[in-house]
Amino acid sequence: MRAPTAPRERALALPLWAALVIAGFAGAILDASFPDRDWWVLAPVGVGLMFVALLGRGPWTGLLVGFVAGLSFWLIHISWITLYLGPVPWIALGGLQSIFFAVGLSLTAVVLRTGPLLWRSRLGRLGLVPVVVAGLWTAREAISAVWPYGGFAWGRVALSQSEGPFGSLAAWVGFSGLSFLIVWVSALVVQLLRETDLGGLARATVAVAAVVGLLVVPAFTIVQSGTTRLAAVQGASDAGLNAVYRPGQILSDHTSATLPLIGQEPVDFVVWPENASDIDPLRNPEAAKVLDYISREMNAPVLAGTITYQDETYYNSSLLWEEGEGAVDIYDKVHPVPFAEYMPNRAFWRPFAPDLIDMIGRDYGIGTRDNIFDINGVLAGIAICFDIADDQLIHDMINDDAEIILGQTNNADFGYTDESVQQLAIARLRAVEAGRTVVNISTVGTSAIITPDGETLDSLPTWTPGAMVQTVPLSATITPAMALGRGIEWLVAGLGLAGFVLCAAAGRKKLHKTRRFRS
Repeated sequence: MRAPTAPRERALALPLWAALVIAGFAGAILDASFPDRDWWVLAPVGVGLMFVALLGRGPWTGLLVGFVAGLSFWLIHISWITLYLGPVPWIALGGLQSIFFAVGLSLTAVVLRTGPLLWRSRLGRLGLVPVVVAGLWTAREAISAVWPYGGFAWGRVALSQSEGPFGSLAAWVGFSGLSFLIVWVSALVVQLLRETDLGGLARATVAVAAVVGLLVVPAFTIVQSGTTRLAAVQGASDAGLNAVYRPGQILSDHTSATLPLIGQEPVDFVVWPENASDIDPLRNPEAAKVLDYISREMNAPVLAGTITYQDETYYNSSLLWEEGEGAVDIYDKVHPVPFAEYMPNRAFWRPFAPDLIDMIGRDYGIGTRDNIFDINGVLAGIAICFDIADDQLIHDMINDDAEIILGQTNNADFGYTDESVQQLAIARLRAVEAGRTVVNISTVGTSAIITPDGETLDSLPTWTPGAMVQTVPLSATITPAMALGRGIEWLVAGLGLAGFVLCAAAGRKKLHKTRRFRS
């Protein structure tokens, strides 16, 4: 004889084949909420469909559903990897992230199945279950953002809202908090659908009230502490991994794009992107002369990205260069990209794809310097490429009183794909979260200046040389997201994991009772 099963546990449960189909569609729908489509409203829809596919599932079938959803999302979302590197890195990274996805949704399946039986009151089912589910999602994003090999902080649900009305919440709760809130809405709607004894009007009212409650939160007020005038230069140089160019060509391209600014309205500093000088001016006198010339003629310091060689180690570096003095400050990238800028465990991975592994001929070191430049009294936070996706590095620069964020990047490896606009979405949301102007300057685009309210002050067409010359606001305001630091992430992730433990324990207890009942 079988133990009785609660009707709500069976509500909306689908056959496994149907759940897998929905999971596949859900991943594609979630991707469409990100740039370049930017259909931000689809983010809670895609997440909600994943939860529907999990209803009635146990941890093992939940794992399968989660893996399918993860593959669907990730293989679309990072398809730009294949442009020059082919399918192996794409499948490897997409597969790894899908495993994280699968584990996270497997735990979620347990909560969706057991939570309504553990917290039997309607308040418990609608109040606690969505919070635990959203907490688990946030925990999965947080873990995959930092592990393994420094993690991959891409594809977080929060990033789909960079141009949507929920984006302003990032200043209050940060990236992890915003992901939590979007997923919470999705989980709440799914739970409302399961409340079959609650009228349709009542369920709709609760769902609308939750959305409206988030929309009416006012944007956090940023107090301007001053302004600075800058020139951000895009050389339109193919500085990709497989690019063929003569030595000095990329430096020449950025010099040429800067020359029309000479004699125009003065600026406080000039920003060139990552890898803007393909010759290290610390070791090459001719490259140093070029930077001296630009600094002298512009009567301003130049921030230039280059590859340096210090203490027998290569670094991806940003130099603050002043004519006659050279590099007065250096930032070495703290978060070099594994399998691109360095090869972890090279001997282990090489047999799997020797041609690809050998493309990474040198390993860049992990920088230890602070990520702040004092540019004639303006404190600028420096982020090189994927640094902008690292939560801790952003908190570090704000803690060190950064008034503006300069994001130097090189997107040449990804052509006209979605990678550059996905990175710009991170920069845009960082501007809101930190309450700082963000200058996202690339060798080839997408380059833009984003104000602290998330608006675009200026931008450049991709693969077109040019410069953005603007007077931008500075700020010393500390947003709630920056004041709370990683605390929000720890709180909501902790709630999710604690709730899962309670549900798993309750599930084991129920299984034990079922076996006794059958015997």
